[in-house]
Amino acid sequence: MRGLSWLPLVFFLVLLVLLPLVFSQLFTAALIKLKLDPPTALLVVIGIFLGSAINIPVKRISREESVPVDPLAVFGLQGWWPSIQRVHRETIIAVNVGGCLIPVTLAIYETAHVAAAGVKPLTGLLLAIFLNTMVCYWMAKPIEGIGIAMPGLFPALLAAVSALLFVPDHAPPIAFVAGVLGPLIGADLLHLRDIEKIATGIASIGGAGTFDGIVLSGIVAAYLA
Repeated sequence: MRGLSWLPLVFFLVLLVLLPLVFSQLFTAALIKLKLDPPTALLVVIGIFLGSAINIPVKRISREESVPVDPLAVFGLQGWWPSIQRVHRETIIAVNVGGCLIPVTLAIYETAHVAAAGVKPLTGLLLAIFLNTMVCYWMAKPIEGIGIAMPGLFPALLAAVSALLFVPDHAPPIAFVAGVLGPLIGADLLHLRDIEKIATGIASIGGAGTFDGIVLSGIVAAYLA
């Protein structure tokens, strides 16, 4: 049984190697549908993967009680290695570079292109964002030790369907923007106050496992559309 204690570590290392290989083709194909040339799409994919390990603290909430801090929570691996957990008297709200800043920057770029296409595509985009935001707000729930979480693929499916219904001629960029901004606004920003009510040491906007993978939602939505 003692030898089995190494299995989680081995599994984690295998995932570190395989995940970039498995998802890079999906991500690149989706980004090319957003009118990015292959070299630029590859750079964005690399930036997302490398940036996922970088969290920029934006706010610290002091607490009277101690709260657990698990550095692996932002990767969706909370509780795997209890020995590395720490206890702090504050909650840190951070922004993940690869999971939030990069996809939001790309979403702003795509929004500018959609707006330049005319009033109808822009109206469809705003409707898709509003619908996805409301649904994400309703589905997101605070979880002790983690933060705010929700079903990861549902926003992507909703964004893709909304884009195809509202403006099928511009479905990929609209699906991507709605898939990014819906979870960001509805699940993350509108639920920030709930973070103060639950015991968690760090809440990372865009960090997988702590919030609901904004980048995954946007990329999958664009790919499906």
